[in-house]
Amino acid sequence: MSFADIQKRAIAEWDALRHGPTPGILVGAGTCGRAAGAEAVLAEIDRELTQRNIDAIVMQVGCVGLCYAEPLVDIIKPGRPRICYGNVTPEIVAQLIEDYLVKGNPRSDLALGTIGHGVVDGIPNLFELPMLKSQVRIVLHNCGFIDPTNINHYIACGGYSGLVKALDMKPEQIIEEIKRSGLRGRGGAGFPTGQKWEFCRKSTGKEKYIICNADEGDPGAFMNRSLLEGDPHSVLEGMLIGARAIGAKVGYIYCRAEYPLALERLRIALKKLEEYGLIGDNILDSDFSFHLKIKEGAGAFVCGEETALMASIEGKRGMPRSRPPFPAVSGLWGKPTNINNVETWASVAIIMQKGADWYANYGTEGSKGTKTFSLAGKVERTGLIEVPFGMTMRQIICEIGGGILAGKRFKAVQTGGPSGGCLPSDFLDTPIDYDSLTSAGSIMGSGGIVVMDEDTCMVDVARFFLSFVQLESCGKCIPCRWGTKQMLDILEDITNGRGKTVDIELLQELAQSVKDSSLCGLGQTAPNPVLTSIHYFRDEYKAHIEEKRCPALVCNALIAYYIDPEKCQGCMICLRACSAGAIKGGKRVVHVIDQDKCTKCGTCMNVCPPRFSAVIKTSGEKPAIPEEPVPIGFAGNTGAG
Repeated sequence: MSFADIQKRAIAEWDALRHGPTPGILVGAGTCGRAAGAEAVLAEIDRELTQRNIDAIVMQVGCVGLCYAEPLVDIIKPGRPRICYGNVTPEIVAQLIEDYLVKGNPRSDLALGTIGHGVVDGIPNLFELPMLKSQVRIVLHNCGFIDPTNINHYIACGGYSGLVKALDMKPEQIIEEIKRSGLRGRGGAGFPTGQKWEFCRKSTGKEKYIICNADEGDPGAFMNRSLLEGDPHSVLEGMLIGARAIGAKVGYIYCRAEYPLALERLRIALKKLEEYGLIGDNILDSDFSFHLKIKEGAGAFVCGEETALMASIEGKRGMPRSRPPFPAVSGLWGKPTNINNVETWASVAIIMQKGADWYANYGTEGSKGTKTFSLAGKVERTGLIEVPFGMTMRQIICEIGGGILAGKRFKAVQTGGPSGGCLPSDFLDTPIDYDSLTSAGSIMGSGGIVVMDEDTCMVDVARFFLSFVQLESCGKCIPCRWGTKQMLDILEDITNGRGKTVDIELLQELAQSVKDSSLCGLGQTAPNPVLTSIHYFRDEYKAHIEEKRCPALVCNALIAYYIDPEKCQGCMICLRACSAGAIKGGKRVVHVIDQDKCTKCGTCMNVCPPRFSAVIKTSGEKPAIPEEPVPIGFAGNTGAG
């Protein structure tokens, strides 16, 4: 069967879903949706449809990006608008089926937005929502809208037309198209993709390999996982195009085993590719043959580094090696190898489908196109986003993210995962691109954005990220193995009240040594959170060291809980809730916390009724309050309330 015939059949199936006589129900069942209860929603949908004898097409889709509103359910009713509903529970399912599918009431009180329509019955267009309005969805254009296990949906939306185009081009022409697009590697370093391909293409040797790095391990990052779960064929098409350009006949997808859903959907996609003759020998009757294998990683963060990743594929311990030679010359099993990450391969597919000039219209001069980010932390709307390079951090946090959670004050944003930097409010209006973030002391990384508010301790943040990279260090080189450990020991001392005046300068000295002399990118970037937090939040370090005080009231060793005698009502709620038995007192007696027994869990503050708010959390000086229980009213407490 020719590709034109495949495409014709796929479009017919896609049109039947969107415009046919049978209703369609799409459930966001990526990892985020499932974590929010999508599987229970699916089960209830099946039960309701069976009970009511309604014939409908029910399918699972990936993450559309509105993670804060999961589970999401789209209903396509023949002759009516397609409507997306958010925060759907099994209890709401029966209402939606009864009211919209049966009676035609769209339930505007439960709807997020319409898809493919303007305002209908007071329901806005989904893409006019604040979180989606400013985005430009190129890589994510299919996520949440197609069944990732159905190859026909991908083909109907233009999928694999880029591969067909590439088969009619010379390898050098494909590389030139990618170079002209301005695409840079989305894995963190931002090296020009076309140039990287050219190096590998020109390397001598008949055997060459390409690899997809899907070993996303940054805390707070889920872009690659979501893309593989929602649109795996875009990644596979990009790899096929890259293999054609480089001259590779075998490729690997290196994906961590902690992504079971992504791996499941990849395997289904590969099987369908084989059935359609889009992978294997003589693809679409051409002279191009390509075979693809999946390698499951054990979750080692260091295997995100390309030489460690290749060692893992070869069955060795995942440890980096010195470069040169670079993988383009001597990579997997000593053969020329090209490695790109998930988002880069998906970008290749869309570039070949729509053209380099179209793609280069987005972004900035030095950073073309768009970038996906996982927006996490203290923001109102968390989720998966895609924006053109050049958008500011303020636009992302305030417009797309809805601002800081609970109306609190913005403090810092961390980009690039544990290898990135922590940037203060001074950088909110800096355009987001590779060069701007690097000059600020951070990195683009794979695309994690973690937002922090006034309740965040920056010394503790630096300690957290350094503890992560120190545990994930492979230990091969001494600067990373011992340098990160020494830095972590110092940070532990500071957060536990044992900090010394010389510690700040010592941290900076150690950090620079680790940065300059580590073998791979893990060690070279590990000090970034420490260096940037010292640079931009030095006063917090000084408060911890000189005053033994944590301004954000986070570091347990430097905080204490007390009960305000003027507010305590002697209700005994906190006393009963304290598992450590640290609270003394009785009914109508002002309670007192025994500091020697207190574990600083904060339960007393959490259970104290808001109308009393009698528990005080402090750092530094102890408030002047009685040390033993006294009757209500003795310490100025009237007992009112």
